[in-house]
Amino acid sequence: MTRTLAAVLALALPAAALAQQATAPTGTSKPQPVAIVDAIPSAKDVPYPGTIELAVDATDTARGVFHIRENVPVTPGPLTLLYPAWLPGAHAPQGQTDKIAGLTITVGGQPLPWRRDTVDVHAFHVDIPGHVADIDVAFDFVSPTAPDQGPVVVTPNILALEWISTVLYPAGYFARQIMVAPSATYPAGWASATALPTSDNADRGGTVHYAPVALDTLADSPVFAGRFVRREPLSPDVTLNFFADRADELKPTEAQLAAHRALATQAVRLFGAQHYSHYDFLFALSDRIDGFGLEHHRSSEDQASPDYFLSWDDNVASRDLLGHEFTHSWNGKFRRPADLWTPDFRVPMQNSLLWVYEGQTQFWGNILSARSGLIPAPEMRDRIAQVAAYYTAQAGRAWRPLLDTTNEEILSNRRPEPYTSWQRAEDYYNEGMLIWLDADSLIRERSHGKRGLDDFARAFFGVRDRDWGELTYTRDDVIAALNAVEPYDWAGFLHARVDLAGVPAPLDGITRGGYRLVFTDQPGKLWKSRETSREVMDLSYSLGLVVGKHGAVKNVLWGSPADKAGITVGATLVAIDGAKYDDDVLKQVVTAAKDGTAPIRLLIEANDTYRTVDVAWNGGLRYPHLERTGKGPSSLDALLTAR
Repeated sequence: MTRTLAAVLALALPAAALAQQATAPTGTSKPQPVAIVDAIPSAKDVPYPGTIELAVDATDTARGVFHIRENVPVTPGPLTLLYPAWLPGAHAPQGQTDKIAGLTITVGGQPLPWRRDTVDVHAFHVDIPGHVADIDVAFDFVSPTAPDQGPVVVTPNILALEWISTVLYPAGYFARQIMVAPSATYPAGWASATALPTSDNADRGGTVHYAPVALDTLADSPVFAGRFVRREPLSPDVTLNFFADRADELKPTEAQLAAHRALATQAVRLFGAQHYSHYDFLFALSDRIDGFGLEHHRSSEDQASPDYFLSWDDNVASRDLLGHEFTHSWNGKFRRPADLWTPDFRVPMQNSLLWVYEGQTQFWGNILSARSGLIPAPEMRDRIAQVAAYYTAQAGRAWRPLLDTTNEEILSNRRPEPYTSWQRAEDYYNEGMLIWLDADSLIRERSHGKRGLDDFARAFFGVRDRDWGELTYTRDDVIAALNAVEPYDWAGFLHARVDLAGVPAPLDGITRGGYRLVFTDQPGKLWKSRETSREVMDLSYSLGLVVGKHGAVKNVLWGSPADKAGITVGATLVAIDGAKYDDDVLKQVVTAAKDGTAPIRLLIEANDTYRTVDVAWNGGLRYPHLERTGKGPSSLDALLTAR
């Protein structure tokens, strides 16, 4: 700055400012924060005036782009349009606002300027001129074309239209008070399926019009469409709609269909009520589309490998998915935690009861899969053993209580973690399942087999048949319902297992149920299926690592021999005792080292650096199973038996 310019600026400054500059020591400028103003109106439980017309063109499958057009009734003055941020079932703000492109707002073809909110990036402000009764909103949702961009929802033969990704809605109203008249255009010859009533063309492609619905119902009612589609009624109220990349992948046997029909039957026998007008499984058999498993009230988005039916025995590990998502119609969609229910998709969700929402759903999803025959009882016992083994060995339980893991989707957004067993992940699913298995066995023991968690499910989730609204609950409501089934200190029971860190893994449901956790050197059918589907070799309970293709280390159990040797996720196993790495050779070496004293020597590569590590393990191969104890009836076996 020149002396002349500095003098001019000094004359322009207030005297107080000059005095402050003159007295303040060098390097101590201390700004004050700009006030954050929330310019977005809060949602009110009043009807939005008029119906939004929403048209989605889903024919651009080559690029995976959805072209959206909306006509929104408005009144003159400021208007805020919101893109959904907090998505039901995601338990986190996972709205893909970054996938919006080409946004324009017009009146009679003339553009209206919009501006994004400086605090809430999911909000768009626009000033509506006088005498304007409606505006036209257009944008593209550019869906991911590769997994590293987000969930892939469009392939050459299948697409998932999630309305919640294709709508901007007016702020200031409960979602249930905003009416939308939706339509979608699909590729010619494609068939579509959804829980929404359709007017025409659902089986021929082209434009399909749907009956006007409230925004919350629309957001909860996705569509699957595809070239190769088959529909199978599982009951008068439930349909399995499955989509594939090839027609020959849609050929289940009668026995396979019978197991899926039994799932619908067993669920209704369990809960005693249905909370849908009609339920539709939207099931993609494809490895090209993202691995769906998302609950909705009257449908679910599900995905499995293309050979789900063709290689039935090999896919046993994935056959609990439909049972899990179906259970959510009762637990999570109809009965919903009070702090998780929100009036719109902007208000943050609170996940403190996910150990009920997801934990008990994980429990019932597995139990219903066993009762229906989708997963035979021996394999289901092995699944329980796998979960029990993991939480017995998981170091993170020493410092982080289960309750805190309910924040995990918000914290990590399911990004890969370097040390999952130490950091902990979404353990409210599977550890929650063990807690509810414990509760079932305790009720059965105290009632001498007269009652079990089935009675809780019917009383808590099975009320108000055919009501597909939402009935919220608190922890106190859960405790009260448990006490109504079997009086006990359920508050203390849950506090010890949910709120506290450093307590033993909740395995009482296994031991009380007539079994114990053991390890053998042979994996079960479920373990092998899980390894195949994940394309890994799992040595978690011997060396303490999971190995993917070409020796890539996918997971390391904290505190395990592999961890103590300094092997990390991202490393590559290059050689074993001087020989080129091979999965089968590693198993042979682990077996040969059993009961010896010499370590297993591995050459690993990590960050372009090679080093040799000695893994101190002489216990051989170890795979978890449940072993029967005692004689007489087993409450676990009774739990898995069809009703």
